[in-house]
Amino acid sequence: MGKTKELSQDLRVRIVDLHKAGMGYKKISKVLDVKVTTIGAIIRKFKEYNMTINRPRPGAPKKISPRGVAMMLRTVRNHPATTRQELANDLKAAGTTVCKETIGNTLRNNGFTSCSARKVPLLKRAHVEARLKYANDHLKDEPSYWEKVLWSAETKIELFGLNSTRHVWRKKNAAYDPKNTVPTVKHGGGSIMFWGCFSAKGTGLLHRITGKMDGAMYRTILRDNLLPSARDLKMGRGWVFQHDNDPKHTAKATKDWLKKNHIKVMEWPSQSPDLNPIENPWRELKVRVAKRQPTNLHDLERICKEEWAKIPPGVCAKLVVNYNKRLTAVLANKGFATKY
Repeated sequence: MGKTKELSQDLRVRIVDLHKAGMGYKKISKVLDVKVTTIGAIIRKFKEYNMTINRPRPGAPKKISPRGVAMMLRTVRNHPATTRQELANDLKAAGTTVCKETIGNTLRNNGFTSCSARKVPLLKRAHVEARLKYANDHLKDEPSYWEKVLWSAETKIELFGLNSTRHVWRKKNAAYDPKNTVPTVKHGGGSIMFWGCFSAKGTGLLHRITGKMDGAMYRTILRDNLLPSARDLKMGRGWVFQHDNDPKHTAKATKDWLKKNHIKVMEWPSQSPDLNPIENPWRELKVRVAKRQPTNLHDLERICKEEWAKIPPGVCAKLVVNYNKRLTAVLANKGFATKY
């Protein structure tokens, strides 16, 4: 039997009015020429919902039961790398067959989004404990303490680094217009390693590392760049030097050199680049360099040094003033890696 035509709203209201007047279902059916079952359905709806219009329909019934949804959510909470196909296989074993698109829609409706896993340093138990101790020890330090810290690190900048993923606006057949392409060379065109430092007052010197850096080279870098940077930034008395626990940094000869030059070194938890605010200026530098599009390593070095010196002191100061947010984030994540 085909689908019958729905009753008009006026007719539904009349059915309810006749019922309120005391008329029975059969008599209303005879007067209005409407099936008794339809009369009963309209009156029951009015009594339950105080309305005669059709209620919003929920659509097709869900193929995954509430129990199946709970199983899926429990799986992805405990094992976030579980694939949609693996979830579909689990449901099929439980008697429910659905496609991967249904799995994805169900997860999105419950607040989950498919994202690339963030790459972070490997943290062992000792690293986590050291990070928690560092955060607890310094959580109540005033901004004036962090203003006396000279932060340092090394980074690698590639000739065609950030440019390799540049996005452009173009028309359909203009993919190979030179304006819409990114020039590349084999093996990335080379790269340069830099040592740099900064404080709340601005950036210090940026030094190109040539060849493989050993302890002796590192101490030369400190002699020629750290001390001049501290003077240029007017760090004053009592400033503190931060560097990580690389073997070159913690070698006895390096410690002796730092002690001889009366440089106080901050105790640092290993595997913690997210606690070093210099990572933000490094990112800023790479973005600035990519915009200038150097074509060879000589240009790359020159542009890096120019752009490093241009980073506004206000940017550096803001990173230092808000440093306690990093410590709070470490504590909130129980010592594991943070968004910083």
